Amino acid sequence: MRSTPLFEEYARHNGRIVDFYGWGLPLHFEGIIAEHRHVREKAGVFDCSHMGEFLIHGKDAIEALSRLVIGDMCALRPGKCRYSAILNEAAGIIDDCVAFKSSDEEIVLITNAGPLEQVAALLDAHVPGVRNISDQTAKIDVQGPRAPHALHALGLDGIEKLAFWTGMHLVWKEVDLIVTRAGYTGELGYELYMSNEAAAHVWRTLMTLPEVMPCGLGARDTLRTEMGYPLSGQDVDETRTPLEAGMDRFISWETSFPGKAQLETQQSAPDHMTLVALRSEDRRAPRHGYLLYQDSAEIGEVTSGVFGPTVGCGVGLGYVPVALARPGTTLQAGPRGMNVRIEAPPIYKQASGRDRVEL
Repeated sequence: MRSTPLFEEYARHNGRIVDFYGWGLPLHFEGIIAEHRHVREKAGVFDCSHMGEFLIHGKDAIEALSRLVIGDMCALRPGKCRYSAILNEAAGIIDDCVAFKSSDEEIVLITNAGPLEQVAALLDAHVPGVRNISDQTAKIDVQGPRAPHALHALGLDGIEKLAFWTGMHLVWKEVDLIVTRAGYTGELGYELYMSNEAAAHVWRTLMTLPEVMPCGLGARDTLRTEMGYPLSGQDVDETRTPLEAGMDRFISWETSFPGKAQLETQQSAPDHMTLVALRSEDRRAPRHGYLLYQDSAEIGEVTSGVFGPTVGCGVGLGYVPVALARPGTTLQAGPRGMNVRIEAPPIYKQASGRDRVEL
């Protein structure tokens, strides 16, 4: 397994390591539920250094990137972030990604670990001068309502000015950082990008703060599922289109990109499957791979499912026909036919992610 620059830090906090797309990453430290609740109430720190980062520099390169993704990257303003997706020619989702416009002439593209080689090959083939900086870049996420207070206590001046889905460059104790405010947990969230060499120092300094707890993949999964956020390679993949995955609002129909004709056809005849959030009646969770039924007829499948510690019941994501994707619709899931209800996401509706920061 590959390891991140923070691998040796896991043992200091009794991290349990698992294989995640060939990376040795912590499933949990103190425990999934404890870490989940800490993020909802205070601040959790995640090592996300396994993810991919690419530098796209210059007008021609940004225009080329814009022709590869469903969003208009040419119109993205400096300091702003944008969620998007890279498609194949059949409109299937190769990867979902985040673009940060770091300056007039440069975009930092953040991608997922699973399809990283495929994405790198596509960018190399189509985007002039693209630089794959994944192996040189560490990423630490600080998530939770106390996250801005924690970063301010460290002396990261100016982060309180970041609005939702924006970012900035700053220097902290001679460490060059890119800081974005996006989040994959629903809470106030900051992503810190730095060199591999600086990662351990940043991590250890964060661990000195009383409101901070190291967190693993387990809590990341329960937190994002309570919010209805999809996981690349599980809830979205090359068998699903952006329309099916609920990414309608991120599609720039006036631009050109792979699979656009197929998406236009699908949009004109909306009889496809679509991703919905699911909530159970008790602590039992609808599990990945469970079939979904209505009146004994198979109508879809669960793609994610966990116990939601904050909402106190099972939560999940799954695909159903568009005609059935109405909040309040009750379905049966799995071999025992447990009842699940379609709910408008997020299932946990009190998250702090969009709150105004007041220090």
